[in-house]
Amino acid sequence: MQRPPEQGVILARDDPADGGVASVLNELAQKGVWLPVIATAREPRPACIVDAVKAGALDYVALPLKPERLAEALGRIGKDVDAHVQARRKMVEARNKIAMLSPREREVLDWLAEGCSNKMIGRELGISPRTVEIHRANLMSKLGTDHSAQAVRLRLEAKLDEDTPFAM
Repeated sequence: MQRPPEQGVILARDDPADGGVASVLNELAQKGVWLPVIATAREPRPACIVDAVKAGALDYVALPLKPERLAEALGRIGKDVDAHVQARRKMVEARNKIAMLSPREREVLDWLAEGCSNKMIGRELGISPRTVEIHRANLMSKLGTDHSAQAVRLRLEAKLDEDTPFAM
């Protein structure tokens, strides 16, 4: 990680004791590296495979590596790499922006994503609609959006409703 690669495919050893592939993907994201990742393990367990794929690994290969299995994995992911890398980059960037929101701003954003008006949000949170407007303006400023629909789109890009092991 001191000198992360700039091109190619990353083979990452999935070691749950070290945080698994999710920690590797998080560290790469922090460094702005969006290369595709294939997870590896000597004896892959189904739960580990699911966690790795949810975290963003494009495939999972058992160790020791067999050339034909690796070639198959590379061939399969070759078609999806660009789309996956762009989607993951957008998701991480969106999550990083949303992480800057206060807890109340985050609640307002969550209710906006449900399609609620300021009045409805105020009723749900026990605050005035004017206070909701202030939180809404603040969260849009922090997220760099001009309209609440853009803020909601950013929340959707962050995929916060999915059960992923990604930590903000």
